[in-house]
Amino acid sequence: MGAFSIWHWLVLIIYALVLGVPFARILRRAGYSRWFVIGFVIPVVNLFALWGLAFAPWPAIDKR
Repeated sequence: MGAFSIWHWLVLIIYALVLGVPFARILRRAGYSRWFVIGFVIPVVNLFALWGLAFAPWPAIDKR
């Protein structure tokens, strides 16, 4: 089996779904888009995405 066999891709897709779907649900409940998860896959962009998520005001929190 080579490095690009179907089994490797299948395991990668299952792994991405197991980690991505719950994180997307958390982001959606917090008021962010689910597409924000893609930012955590790209190597340098994930640092900026994490920075923005950590220090931005959460949209779902009401500031009364």
